[in-house]
Amino acid sequence: MDADELLKNAKAVANNMSEYQHNLPQDTPDDREFPEAARTELLDECEEQYEQLQQLQNEITLAESESPQNPPNQAADRASALRAELKEWLEIQPNLLSSNPEVLLAVGKEELPRLNKQLEMVLSCSQAKRDKLKEVLKSEQKWLEEKKEVLKAATEQVIVLQQENDRLSEKGVLEDMKKKVQKVKDYQDSLLETLGDILAEHFPLPVQEGNANKKKKGITTEPRADLISLHDILELLMNKFVETPHEPYVMINETFWPPYIEMLLRHGIASRHPEDCFKIRLEAFY
Repeated sequence: MDADELLKNAKAVANNMSEYQHNLPQDTPDDREFPEAARTELLDECEEQYEQLQQLQNEITLAESESPQNPPNQAADRASALRAELKEWLEIQPNLLSSNPEVLLAVGKEELPRLNKQLEMVLSCSQAKRDKLKEVLKSEQKWLEEKKEVLKAATEQVIVLQQENDRLSEKGVLEDMKKKVQKVKDYQDSLLETLGDILAEHFPLPVQEGNANKKKKGITTEPRADLISLHDILELLMNKFVETPHEPYVMINETFWPPYIEMLLRHGIASRHPEDCFKIRLEAFY
């Protein structure tokens, strides 16, 4: 900021203050209440302040007219001085024009209605906010009552369930579990028995070669004693699968009839060991 700009700003401030001083009302509504001595004192203080403003304005105008003729160094010094003075004026706190209690009392009476009007506006806003908060509070209380009813119903239901649970003793639960386990075992035995009957009827053991002609003539023959039935083979596979699931393979020996083994493999009921063709296992059907 150069010296010209500082001078322009200071001049603008002085002009504004001068215009404000000229625009002051000559008589206030409460002038008749002022004592003559207080009126005179206040006018004197105003005149003194106005004279100071006029003097400052004249100095600024004179400095503005002389500034183009100043050398560069002097202009820079002048700008620094004006900048420091402007900063000082900005930091000065405004003081009251008068310390006369009668003048201050009159000003206070003038300010009191305006302050009262502002407080009435604040009161109106506070009342509106209070009414809105009352509505919110009423709604929240209604919601709270509903939640309390739900909680009461849930608590009663929990108590009923606890009472029913207390009636069921550990012994009763154990007996019920034993009955269920026994029922499953009976059902398993029934299935195994049915499976054995079906296998015995449709997949009988082969008879000895010497007794083939007797079978054609309708004479009852005995099955080969060196072979086990298909039912026994399936039972071995199932037991091995359940007892040792990590190693469910069964070694094939001479008691296993090859056609039965081939049938189980072809229909996907059993599978061979990937490294040992003499071992088979039951396929997992789950």
